[in-house]
Amino acid sequence: MKTNKTGYAMGVIATIVVLVWIGLLKFTPSEAKAIKPLVENSWIMSWLYQLVSIQTGSIIIGIFEIITALFLAGSFWSRKAGKIAGILTLVIFASTLSFLLSTPGIWKQLDGVPVTDFFILKDLAFLAIGIQVFGHSANEYAD
Repeated sequence: MKTNKTGYAMGVIATIVVLVWIGLLKFTPSEAKAIKPLVENSWIMSWLYQLVSIQTGSIIIGIFEIITALFLAGSFWSRKAGKIAGILTLVIFASTLSFLLSTPGIWKQLDGVPVTDFFILKDLAFLAIGIQVFGHSANEYAD
């Protein structure tokens, strides 16, 4: 078993699962309410609430996440899908990681150690997967 191929495939599949899961959650009122403080304080995404309601904005984000997951799935068969998936993945997870800088009160102290919403920190790993998918798809000699 080639661990690099297995690890790559597992990372991409895990990212697909998470994107579909959180994408579907964006259709719920609870998730729309939960992401409101993140989106409304974001210099990248706050414009969305000026155009549509909080629920509609959440649904738009969810659709974007699900479409990205579909392109990630397609990346196993198509380099073009992989390039698109890589870019979309980078956009999603760079945007969510920006919440760490734009959301007031997201950083706290716990026994003198700075901590934040660890749910957002997982996006560092998914950002890395997006970079790998783009690089793999852009490499004409990749297997």
